[in-house]
Amino acid sequence: MKKIMVFISTTALALLLITISVAGCISQSQEAESIMVYSGAGMRKPMDEIGVAFQQKYGTQVTYNYAGSNALLSQMELTKQGDAYMPGATMYIEVATEKGLVDYQQLICYHIPIITVPKGNPANITCLEDLAKPEVKLVWGDPAVAAIGKTGVKILKDNGIYDAAWENIIATLPTMNEVMLQIALGQADASINWWDTVKAVEDIDLIEIPKEQNDIKIIPIGVTTFSEYPETAKKFVDFCASDEGKAIFEKHGFVIYPDPKYESQ
Repeated sequence: MKKIMVFISTTALALLLITISVAGCISQSQEAESIMVYSGAGMRKPMDEIGVAFQQKYGTQVTYNYAGSNALLSQMELTKQGDAYMPGATMYIEVATEKGLVDYQQLICYHIPIITVPKGNPANITCLEDLAKPEVKLVWGDPAVAAIGKTGVKILKDNGIYDAAWENIIATLPTMNEVMLQIALGQADASINWWDTVKAVEDIDLIEIPKEQNDIKIIPIGVTTFSEYPETAKKFVDFCASDEGKAIFEKHGFVIYPDPKYESQ
């Protein structure tokens, strides 16, 4: 009787392990009802539209956490939650990859820095060097959390005007949207922001930064290594990189990747 009971117990255990294994495979391969995407604040408009299009096509709802690229990176590292990460520049996703937070990724479009001033340009800002003039008031993306802030600092340093221009900073803000609002309200004379997300704003004027003085970035997106639905997350990343996804970015003013004009960047 003991031998029979041992045989039955062993058989039951084997069946249980098989059931758990099969269930695990099903869970990993099934489509998610929803996924969460970390996205830089500057991509809100196209990403909101992409989320709607993705849900219509695949039935999966997309929710977003919008913030500065570095702030999002810190959240990902702390919580180990979420399914995809789209920062404002490849430097952030490279750090995320080094930390083991992101693996599969695609390149989507470009972020092009530009000087923004209040409508009418009351301080008569005409070029990058004017940001270093005495008594010019600047607002800036916080370099510690916002991609545009860090990129803007690099542009100042590369052009030898960082020390003088940084003395003109009256405030640093966590996202480019907040920087844009302050310029539109006339609270400062100028800032550096992303061309693609400010060019349609009525209350600001734009001054182009020559390519040789600029630091143009590529916007990437990747799947997090801790996603509970990696196949759905990969499908979303590929959708962003598809012709349909890139067309949405182009509709919102982004230059899609690759573009021969910016290949050397």
